Amino acid sequence: MYRIIESNFIAPEVKQFEVEAPRVAEHWQAGQFIILRVDDDGERIPLTVAAADRDSGVITLFVQGIGKTTRLLNRKKSGDFIADVAGPLGKPSEIERYGTAVVVGGGVGTAIAYPVVAALSAAGNRVIAIVGGRSSEYVLLEPELEATGAEVVACTDDGSYGRPGFVTEALKDVISSRDVSIVFAAGPVPMMKAVADVTRPHEIKTIASLNPIMVDGTGMCGGCRVDVGGNTLFACVDGPEFDAHLVDFPLLARRNQAYHDIEQRRLEDFEAECRVEAS
Repeated sequence: MYRIIESNFIAPEVKQFEVEAPRVAEHWQAGQFIILRVDDDGERIPLTVAAADRDSGVITLFVQGIGKTTRLLNRKKSGDFIADVAGPLGKPSEIERYGTAVVVGGGVGTAIAYPVVAALSAAGNRVIAIVGGRSSEYVLLEPELEATGAEVVACTDDGSYGRPGFVTEALKDVISSRDVSIVFAAGPVPMMKAVADVTRPHEIKTIASLNPIMVDGTGMCGGCRVDVGGNTLFACVDGPEFDAHLVDFPLLARRNQAYHDIEQRRLEDFEAECRVEAS
């Protein structure tokens, strides 16, 4: 069992967790993730580790309540326990001194982008973090990103905060005015594809943190297979970061919808149970 030290909502349906997981905290590097089960009978879900404190043995997770399991997890409070936390899994981000690096995060993908921003800044890069959300309350971790020394450009789809419009428009402006060496992207599949489309004509190396369906995290189940440059790879052991110019994003999007109907029914059943409990 893994104790939750602290849990707080930071945006609608987005919760920050501080969890005791000393072995994960000791070995984790930016870009890696864990797989957890909320309870002994629950499904396994992957979550990117946003930060880790080796001294206290605490890891930071950000959870967006979309399906049954994530919403069940978001009901957990400080002092509660999580059944299983396995990790760190996946390959760490390739952190080097590139020069000027741009990291693009969309929605809760900003939580995936945050440790990459911190690591790139610590390595001596000039980092520009472009983060977006549907509206002001969905722009995440702006103060934390600024604290790393990065230049932060916040965007909102509805123009309620920061720069109005999509993150890709901000990225175009940065590329036109700076000598960008590398771009990292994390967020919804359409956003990552759009980022790759922007950088491809400029031949800027672009890395995407992929988010396929994942079960065991060891490459055995095959659920997280992705097509990269015509090769079938597994996000859990070969990634989760890949060359965005080689990723088959349409195929990734289709595979992510494979269990949509089942997931929707389970969510509806869960919400019905919650209504009964509240009545």
